[in-house]
Amino acid sequence: MMTPPLPFTPAAVIFDMDGLMLDSERAIIACLAEAARESGHDLPEVLWLSMVGHSEAVCRHLLDEAIGEVERDRVLQRSHVLYDAVVAAGVPHRPGIIAMLDFLDDRGIPRAVATSTRRPLALRKLEASGLLPRFDAICTSSDVEHPKPAPDIYLLAARSLGVDPAQCLVLEDSPTGVRAALAAGMYPVQIPDLLEPDDAVRALGHTILPSLDDARRLLEQRLAANTSPVGAT
Repeated sequence: MMTPPLPFTPAAVIFDMDGLMLDSERAIIACLAEAARESGHDLPEVLWLSMVGHSEAVCRHLLDEAIGEVERDRVLQRSHVLYDAVVAAGVPHRPGIIAMLDFLDDRGIPRAVATSTRRPLALRKLEASGLLPRFDAICTSSDVEHPKPAPDIYLLAARSLGVDPAQCLVLEDSPTGVRAALAAGMYPVQIPDLLEPDDAVRALGHTILPSLDDARRLLEQRLAANTSPVGAT
């Protein structure tokens, strides 16, 4: 099936972080699962996958339902210790992120991060991975009242860049992030990581691609044609 071309020339590109730029979702799940096992809880993988793309509050609630508040606190505290060691070592990049950022640099296209991670951890992860200087704005769940799938964080990113939301291309891996971008009036391109889009996600009608390299080629084709005015039509 042919991927339709981008219907507009983006004035800015907004990136999710975990699972899109950084191969961190697997590390987060591994740390949570290990912490749970250490506390005597062998929880199913479907529980961990259900947390992908969601805010910390949602993840805490899911753990509350599975093991209760007391055990949840114990598991989260231990998982944070395990994950801090991963972050300090530098979370690996997802394939294609450097080529995409270099491409945007060469063309002077501004970019922002919009992540459900809290600000202190997000900054540590981006700095340790060498990506922090590559962005014009960093927007986190600490900076908005309502997390994804609400549009708040994407609208904040657009304001931070001084760009109309309709002129923003969003790169996301999770369905939650895609819904947030659509609610913000932006054009999302999804590059799935751990969660393959189901029928309900595909019904949203957005573009789904296998990799960041494919997303870069899609943008490159649009910029090469460049026959439409800036902004979604």
